[in-house]
Amino acid sequence: MRTPIAIVGAGPAGLLLSHLLDLAGIESVIVETRSREYVEARIRAGILEQSTVDLLRAAGLADRLDREGDEHRGIYLQWPEERHHLDFVDLVGRSVTVYGQTEVTKDLGKARAAAGQQIHYEVSDTAVHDIETDKPYVTFAALDGTPQRLDADVVVGCDGSFGPCRTAIPDAAKQTWERTYPYSWLGVLADVAPSTDELIYAWHPDGFAMHSMRSATVSRLYLQVPNGTDIGMWSDERIWEALAARLGHGQDGWTLTPGPITDKSVLPMRSFVQQPMRHGRLFLAGDAAHIVPPTGAKGLNLAVADVALLAPALAALVRDKNSALADAYSDAALRRVWRCTHFSWWMTTMLHQSGDPFDRQLQLSQLRWLARSEAGRAGLAENYAGLPIGF
Repeated sequence: MRTPIAIVGAGPAGLLLSHLLDLAGIESVIVETRSREYVEARIRAGILEQSTVDLLRAAGLADRLDREGDEHRGIYLQWPEERHHLDFVDLVGRSVTVYGQTEVTKDLGKARAAAGQQIHYEVSDTAVHDIETDKPYVTFAALDGTPQRLDADVVVGCDGSFGPCRTAIPDAAKQTWERTYPYSWLGVLADVAPSTDELIYAWHPDGFAMHSMRSATVSRLYLQVPNGTDIGMWSDERIWEALAARLGHGQDGWTLTPGPITDKSVLPMRSFVQQPMRHGRLFLAGDAAHIVPPTGAKGLNLAVADVALLAPALAALVRDKNSALADAYSDAALRRVWRCTHFSWWMTTMLHQSGDPFDRQLQLSQLRWLARSEAGRAGLAENYAGLPIGF
């Protein structure tokens, strides 16, 4: 097989990149280890920045998003006996939209299927080759075990943390930075209407808690737990009791309504950045190049920003033989990556218990400052609602 652009990974980054390339008249082929059903069912992020929503609309991908997405003006910051609303629209003129990554992936998959996009699902033994030449290629085994070779002008790794593309860049040609946090999130999905109109981020002596949502009838909630937590030790009753305590059930008349929990998972927290995001004819996007803790709601949005920069760069490279945007891609993408990495670290360390009493006082001081400083709130709002793509 031959294609101008070979994309490894059929998650949101790979699917959106193929769509944007198609709009520019550039063909691509995608290979994916998992099944389409698995990819579309993965529970991931649920908050879309304003710039992500704007891009999806401009690309003709927002029909269902506009019908079913829930636009939020801001968030609540809370600690015992206090809850403060930050209105992003008033502060910076931008909002966010609650719309699950699973739904974004379904919308993208439907659009690509309608366009006849060639996607090879459930492949194995994927590897990239000759990325330092102008004739890179991808090998893999099809679902029936048949060996395949996909020749391309460019290979793009949208294959996440554990795919082959990140590791294909030689150690001598890259730098990595990583931080593992000393806590995890226990996340649950519950078939119950949200008890809040907007997200609640709660600092509590027992640990962080968050009340999010997926729809008018499904709530998404999180608890800080130690690394290595056995989810079997957390019964539904224990989860709701901890959420009620940390989210302030009964505070100023507010109540948390429990309901049937349909999914539980423990999510480790880490930050990771690899640079450059391009080596020869291999480009990285999304989790293949960077990971952020979910506190700042940046993971999916960073992937969207990456491919928004990458699509025109690759179109110019393969169609016009103009490499200027491709040569600038890594530096341009990394400016946003490091800004979002810092914001995610800042939100995480401000709200989670480390066990250090000195840290605890610093956290409370910072939260009180945000509650009383318009400049502080505006800074949080600007970063949370999302900087313009290309910032």
